[in-house]
Amino acid sequence: MKREEIKGRGATLQIEGRFESRIRESCDDGWVHEELPPLKTTVTVEKAKSVIQRQSSPDLPFSQSLNAYRGCEHGCIYCYARPSHGYLDLSPGLDFETRLFAKSDAPDLLKQALSKKNYSCEVLAIGTNTDPYQPIEREWKITRKILALLLECRHPVSIVTKSALIERDIDILAELARQNLAQVYISVTTLDHELARKMEPRASSPKRRLDAVRKLNDAGIACGVMAAPVIPFLTDHELESILQAASEAGAQSAHYTLLRLPFELKELFADWLETHFPLKAAHVMSRLRQMREGKENDHDFGSRMRGTGLFADLLEKRYRVASSRLGLNGRQVFLDTSRFRSPSGQMDLF
Repeated sequence: MKREEIKGRGATLQIEGRFESRIRESCDDGWVHEELPPLKTTVTVEKAKSVIQRQSSPDLPFSQSLNAYRGCEHGCIYCYARPSHGYLDLSPGLDFETRLFAKSDAPDLLKQALSKKNYSCEVLAIGTNTDPYQPIEREWKITRKILALLLECRHPVSIVTKSALIERDIDILAELARQNLAQVYISVTTLDHELARKMEPRASSPKRRLDAVRKLNDAGIACGVMAAPVIPFLTDHELESILQAASEAGAQSAHYTLLRLPFELKELFADWLETHFPLKAAHVMSRLRQMREGKENDHDFGSRMRGTGLFADLLEKRYRVASSRLGLNGRQVFLDTSRFRSPSGQMDLF
């Protein structure tokens, strides 16, 4: 079911996922239809059995993570988490950004997990799949409750977000950081406001994200910038500018990743390009394939984040030169796992 550009939404297609039982086809039935009403965001409570996900990928800097929400209202068209909505019999397209699920009992489930006698404290990564500070967090406050619990337990946490809403929780994060228990990365994909509006329509503007970087670091919270994902012919020319802006905002480190398009994301991203940048679409996809050994995606550890070939090597060299010049590649934060104590009382700072 094809859609043109929809105000405030990223996807231009409502395709079926790999596991759906329905097939959608567009057709002209000759009838004149009224304009469809705006798509509304719905949130369903999800009763999870557990909330800590563990992984052993050698190219990821964490071994356990937590995601309080399924789907993400930010609507970033490049989001590698979109195909995960297929497991819910929903579309990775517009469903992913409009039909959301909140794990309201995530703080309680986390408390149970941390209370187990065999629990071994390791940094907990938040925001590895969907954004913990997407717009619905303003009302649900699940992320804030989780941070309050982690502070109570003196448990280290690493957060990735593209939302300035994280400023709301500076009170908790600053106390965690004072005990060397918190690190934050703000994702900045582009400095172009108009491009950001099309590509990540409900995320904070690039300027607001950089403001958040400054405020977090001013509060003593180690905050870096993720220039991610880098998109050939669309944002790759901005890499040095993003790193420069990050440095001026006080970022203490910076990293980048190359765009990857797993499963249904290939079709979604290609259609988005044809809708918004028809003259660049073929060039973007061609260059991406050159950096992915002829494919749109690469599942291999190491190369999946950076790509391979001449253009991938040039991109990495540009990053190394710029980050070294700006002092963004020298400091590595090692969070303290020795302070952890099993949860005991009632949570506060809600």
